[in-house]
Amino acid sequence: MNKKYFYKFFGLLVLIISFYSTYKLRNEFDIGYIYLLLVTLICVLTDVGGYIFGKLFQGPKLTKISPNKTYSGMLGSFLMPSIFIYIFLNFSNQEFFKFTKEIFFFILIISFISQLGDLLVSYFKRKSNIKDTGNIIPGHGGVLDRIDGMIFAFPISYLFFTYWSF
Repeated sequence: MNKKYFYKFFGLLVLIISFYSTYKLRNEFDIGYIYLLLVTLICVLTDVGGYIFGKLFQGPKLTKISPNKTYSGMLGSFLMPSIFIYIFLNFSNQEFFKFTKEIFFFILIISFISQLGDLLVSYFKRKSNIKDTGNIIPGHGGVLDRIDGMIFAFPISYLFFTYWSF
């Protein structure tokens, strides 16, 4: 996105760490595919919750880095994955997890990291005078806007699952 060597190096380093931790998350644990699905679901629901709550309730702007982000959207980014995963874990026949305070804490952390990743990518896009990173998904700013939170959430979740078991 930028011609500055430091930004390119930093971006490449972050991507390598993210891809490596995603690979390790999927393959190092017996139920790695469930972990991968859980983190992906949290990140997607974080984006969807932020968008829906932000559009419905609007309110004061969160930051100048990404002017469409609001405090109500941030609240929705925490609520949507928490509620959806609570319903899924408590009312499905899955045998991997039950909704506990540890899972709730994990959801909040991954949602927070996903939102920070979104803001960080928005910051670098602004610094590079880029509005959208592609047009594959019309009206959504490109594929990067769909995965920017995941780029940062996968390494954190890998560390989480490595050093703290549920």
